Amino acid sequence: METEPSAPLRPWPGAIGLGAVFGGLIALVSTVAIGNAWATCDVGNGPADGMTLLLLGPLIWVAAAIPWALLRGTLGRRHPRAALTAGLGFTLWFTWFLITWLGMPDSYPAPSCPGNIPPWWPDFIPA
Repeated sequence: METEPSAPLRPWPGAIGLGAVFGGLIALVSTVAIGNAWATCDVGNGPADGMTLLLLGPLIWVAAAIPWALLRGTLGRRHPRAALTAGLGFTLWFTWFLITWLGMPDSYPAPSCPGNIPPWWPDFIPA
């Protein structure tokens, strides 16, 4: 009796779903933190800032979802824990990068935020 070879692993549907979930979380956390930093440091004006963040949200989502999907789809085949660890490291770095790059502009004079760093930003995280 012949046995049929097992079907190859297809990690891409799960990788795309995982990328969409983590990309959405990164986009949500980043846009909320950027909006709070802008509001605290009195950057720009409210309605225009809200529209800017609404337009940035989907771009951040896609930019964060693609690396997650690639990590899970390629590295996750053989080393799922390494892919998850690399993905979480990317999530932390990318969220920090977006908040410090977009949320704390150096070129904008912020009298309410010394050094353009909001007072709620933790001291142990570099800005």
